[in-house]
Amino acid sequence: MDPDLLRTLKALSDASRLRIVGMLADRPMAVEELADALGLSAPTVAHHLKRLREAGLVEPRPRRPYVEYVLQLGRLQQIGRDHARASGEETEPQAVAPGPDGNPRPAFDAKVLRAFFDGNRLVQIPTQEKKRAVVVRYLAETLLEAGRDYPERELNERLAEANEDFAALRRHLVDLGYMERDRRVYRLRPRADWPA
Repeated sequence: MDPDLLRTLKALSDASRLRIVGMLADRPMAVEELADALGLSAPTVAHHLKRLREAGLVEPRPRRPYVEYVLQLGRLQQIGRDHARASGEETEPQAVAPGPDGNPRPAFDAKVLRAFFDGNRLVQIPTQEKKRAVVVRYLAETLLEAGRDYPERELNERLAEANEDFAALRRHLVDLGYMERDRRVYRLRPRADWPA
């Protein structure tokens, strides 16, 4: 592993330093402000800032009567890229393409949706799990309303607009985590709880 990357990761391996980075992500702060917010002594915070500065993560900036520290966001982004490269997970920025509804979507999702939809009709439910997840998410986004209860019969009618196998679609919506069921009433889960 790159020694520079290793040194930076070591600097971030301390809980107090991570908290400092998190606070500086909001705004530049002086040693005294950080010490008060963290419940640490000013010399302890200064020690942590020194380690973060050596790793290139923060820079001091004079602000009379103090010196405040600024988080180097570019350096954090570089660390992410370096780590991805070192672990073999580096990816290109995600391309965007229009889906069947004309809205921009990640290129893979748009390709899957164009392959399985003819207008608003789902021609076939994908057998491959990754592609099925794209289709089910699209249906959750475009056919159903958040914060609404759907009795099973109404949900079936709504899903049948997309594909005649509404029972399979209903099951996938629940199994994949887009909807929850209480007896025979269905409701979309909050978007924050949807699968990534």
